[in-house]
Amino acid sequence: MSDSTDSLPYVPLLPYEGTEATGGDSRVVDLNLYYNAGDIAWMITATALVLLMIPGVGFFYSGLARRKSALSLIWLSIAATGLISFQWFFWGYSLAFSKTAGKFIGNLSNIGFRNVLGAPSVGSSKIPDLMFAVYQGMFAAITVALAIGAAAERGRVLPAMVFSFVWSTIVYDPIACWTWNSSGWAFNMGGLDFAGGTPVHIASGTAALAYSLMLGKRRGHGTHELNYRPHNVTHIVLGTVFLWVGWFGFNAGSALSANLRAVMAAVVTNIAASVGGMTWCILDYRLERKWSTVGFCSGVISGLVAITPGSGFVPAWAAVIFGVVGGIACNYATKLKFLLHIDDALDIYAIHGVGGLVGDLLTGLFAADYIAALDGATEIDGGWINRHWIQLAYQLADGTSGMAYSFVLSCIILFVINWIPGLHLRASEQEEILGMDDIEHGEYAYDYVELTRDVTNGLELEAASGTPARESPSSDEDPKEKIEPAASSA
Repeated sequence: MSDSTDSLPYVPLLPYEGTEATGGDSRVVDLNLYYNAGDIAWMITATALVLLMIPGVGFFYSGLARRKSALSLIWLSIAATGLISFQWFFWGYSLAFSKTAGKFIGNLSNIGFRNVLGAPSVGSSKIPDLMFAVYQGMFAAITVALAIGAAAERGRVLPAMVFSFVWSTIVYDPIACWTWNSSGWAFNMGGLDFAGGTPVHIASGTAALAYSLMLGKRRGHGTHELNYRPHNVTHIVLGTVFLWVGWFGFNAGSALSANLRAVMAAVVTNIAASVGGMTWCILDYRLERKWSTVGFCSGVISGLVAITPGSGFVPAWAAVIFGVVGGIACNYATKLKFLLHIDDALDIYAIHGVGGLVGDLLTGLFAADYIAALDGATEIDGGWINRHWIQLAYQLADGTSGMAYSFVLSCIILFVINWIPGLHLRASEQEEILGMDDIEHGEYAYDYVELTRDVTNGLELEAASGTPARESPSSDEDPKEKIEPAASSA
């Protein structure tokens, strides 16, 4: 038997040696010969999985809120996909990943995906620019979807969309550049962030905290009026499932090729999610003696957030620690909003802001050089388990700088938007009573019986507080006919 492979139906990969920005003239050269079809196939799949996470965010947030604003949170999540996909194509990708970027932000050399085609990407030589661009575009979209949930139940849609576009440009793109672009200051410092602990979770969680602060508290905050349970636990479970499945593309896809490092990222992702869910559930059980479904789902998300920055750096056993510590930290962080007197309605900062920072720090402890090398190319000094003690300081610098930058810039952006005529952030009190589904969309997640009950309860509480009571609508009347004149006058 001959050892020769000449007769095998196999086309060997060619090393890329071109200098053209597009990778070459596709009419003359087959640009596919520089890449493994399996790598591209996996990355297209991972891109679709990350996209699946966005409606997962919407359903998760929707289930946590009250029914009269449930649809608006789903709308905000999916609308973020459309808006930020355009922003990313227009200039977001260029600002984050242009090959001639500075230490803080890129330039506009790739505006409108100019020259983004077949050359090896800035993220990995295993995939072309175009593949990397569309994959990273999903990260930009879900980051905004996570943050914009802070508008829950009292934020107007138009200013939320304006904020999303500006925030993605001024906040997300620079943080993504300094974290992942080979020119970025955090990247060159030695910070390790495999899939978005700082650019995605810390940035979005802190932006949500800023949004909640600038919006102000919901009507009735701190009183019995706002003492409600999540209106649809089934939506929370559905959203968690979408997120859990999609997170395999989020973390394992960040290996940017089909290799053992991607497999390890998938393994630690699943372990951290599972352990995080059980940890949160046990913490809640000790207080209420109930096995909370909402608690389990919240813990799953906490574990997923915590493992994100370390998913391509840490061994499988470390994922258990990420899940336990992430679940405990995020659970207790839900109390921060009471200490800060900020109405973070969906605990976005507690889970994503705190969870992302915890994940960054744990990565500094448990990053292992042999795990990063599973892709056959990456070399790192590792974390504390490699006796590389300074790594924890690098992680702290990266995480805290991203948190401070996102919070300060978010507050400034929101302050400016709120002073622009027609872009005030918050709905009126009467609009808040009716709910965002009615006022902002004219559509409902549920039928009029449910809407009537919410409006009736709002009027009864208003009357009990001493405000002159209006006639409550009956179950067969359109509640808008009773309330809209007052809303219009406001």
